[in-house]
Amino acid sequence: MVDQVNSVGVVGLGTMGAGIVEVFARSGITVIGADSTPELAERGRGFLEKSTRRALDRGKLAEADRDALLGRASFTHQLSDLADVDLVVEAVPEKLELKRQVFTRLDGIVGPGAVLATNTSSLSVTEIAAATSRPERVVGMHFFNPAPVLKLVEVIRTVVADDAAVEAVRDLAVRLGKKPVVVGDQAGFIANALLFGYLNRAIAMLQERFATREDIDAAMTVGAGLPMGPFTLADLVGLDVALEISEVMFAHHRDPLHAPHPLLQQLVTAGRAGRKSGQGFYTYDRPGSGTVVADQLTPAEPDAQLPDSLVVLGQGAGADELARLLPAQDLRPLDLDAVGDGEAVDADLVLVADTGAPLGAVAARVGRPESVVGVRLHGPTKRGRLAELVRGVLTSEESLAAARSLLRTADLVPVVSGDRAGRIVDGLVHPYLNDAAKMVEAHYAGPDDIDTAMTAGCGYPVGPIAQLDQVGLEHALSVERAIYAETRQPGLAPAPLLQQLVTVGRGFRTDG
Repeated sequence: MVDQVNSVGVVGLGTMGAGIVEVFARSGITVIGADSTPELAERGRGFLEKSTRRALDRGKLAEADRDALLGRASFTHQLSDLADVDLVVEAVPEKLELKRQVFTRLDGIVGPGAVLATNTSSLSVTEIAAATSRPERVVGMHFFNPAPVLKLVEVIRTVVADDAAVEAVRDLAVRLGKKPVVVGDQAGFIANALLFGYLNRAIAMLQERFATREDIDAAMTVGAGLPMGPFTLADLVGLDVALEISEVMFAHHRDPLHAPHPLLQQLVTAGRAGRKSGQGFYTYDRPGSGTVVADQLTPAEPDAQLPDSLVVLGQGAGADELARLLPAQDLRPLDLDAVGDGEAVDADLVLVADTGAPLGAVAARVGRPESVVGVRLHGPTKRGRLAELVRGVLTSEESLAAARSLLRTADLVPVVSGDRAGRIVDGLVHPYLNDAAKMVEAHYAGPDDIDTAMTAGCGYPVGPIAQLDQVGLEHALSVERAIYAETRQPGLAPAPLLQQLVTVGRGFRTDG
C-alpha cells in the first residue's frame, strides 16, 4: 500500500474527468489523463488548456504557473501507460457495467499497492470493487462539478475497504485543498441523496400545478436563499443524469419519494435533457446556453390594477408587518376573531397573514372568498424578500393578479402556490431537513459532514443540520407533522430522532 499519493491516473476525459486532471496538476501532482481513443485523449487536453487559459485571462493564474501545470499533465489512449501510478480515478459515464469493465482492466495493469477510486455520484462502489481482485483497495472519490471550483469530495468506504486506502484518499483530498467527508456505500451518498429527493418533490409540485416552474425557482432562490432553483439546477445537471441518479437511488432505497417522477422520464424520452440539448424544464436560445427564452409553458402576466380597498386579516407580528409594508390608501387591519362567520368584508382584496393553517378555513368566514389571498413573508435574503401568496380553492385570478401587483410595489417578490401544508418553501425545505435528520439517526453521517456536503458541494448557504438548529427543532417538527398529516406518505414522517430531541429540549449541537 502506498503511504502517499504522488502520481495519479484519471480515466475518462469528459468535462468532469478533465476537471479532475486540472485539480491534481494544480496541486503539484503528476497526472496522466486517459481515454479510449487518441481523439478523446486530445479532447481532454483541449479542455485543460481552455480552462487554464480562461484562468490566465482572468488573472487567477500566472503564465509561469500555467506552464508548470500543463507540464505536469500528460494524455494517452493506452491504459497501460498508468502502470506505475499510485492512484487511478475513474470518471467514465455513469454506467455500472462500463465502470466494472474499466476496473477489471485497471486491476491487471496497476501495481499491487495502487489504489483504485471511482468518481461515481450514486452507483454502488461495492459492485464496482467486486470486478477486481483487490476490492479492499477500491474506494469512492466523488468530486463535484466543476471540480477545480467546488471543495467537496465524498470519500466512500465499502465494507471491505482497507483503512489505509481510505485514509490515503482522504489525505490526498486535503492536499488538494478540498473538504473530504468519509461515508459508507449508500446510493446518492450525502449530497445527491438529499438533493435529488428535493428535486423530485419540486417536479411533483410542477406536475400537479401547485405552482409554476418560475415561481418554484424564485421561491427557493429568494425565499430559501439557494444559489439556484430546482428546475434551473436540474437543467444544468442534465435531466438524463438526474434520471439515472434517481433510478439508482430508488433501486437502493425503494422509497416512493425517490422514484423518478414520470414528468422527468417523459422529458428525457422527448430529448429534453436540459441546457446541453437546448430544452429541459426551460427552453434555451441554443444548446449549451443558459439564456432562457419564452415558450409555451411561460406564464403570461395578467393585467392587474391595484385594489381600491384592502383588508389585512390576522394577528401578531406577521399581520402587523404586512400592513406596514403595503402602501394602500384604504388599509384596514382586522383581527380574524372580529369577523363573524359568513360576514361580508367590504374590500376589493382580503389578504390573510399566513400562519400555515389551511386558507379555506379563513375564506369560509369571509363573505367574499374569491377576494381572499394568503400571504406569508420570508427573509429577506441576498436576492430580496419573498411574499408567498396562497391561492384558495375559490380565490379568483383577478384577486391573485391584484395581490401580485400590490406586493411588488412594496419591493417584495411574489409567488403563488396552492393551499397545502408547507406551501412552496417549507414544502420543499422541511422534507429535505427531515431527510438529513434521518441520516444522523441512521449513523450514516455526522452533522458536520452532512452540513459540509451541502455547503461545499451544492453551494447552500447553510447546512441542513445547522438550519434545523437555527429554525428551532420544535418549529421544524410542527411543519413536518403537518406535511405528513396531509400526505400520509411514510417517507415524509418526521424522523424519530427529531421528535426525541424536541422532547428532551435539545438541538443537534446546542441546548434548547
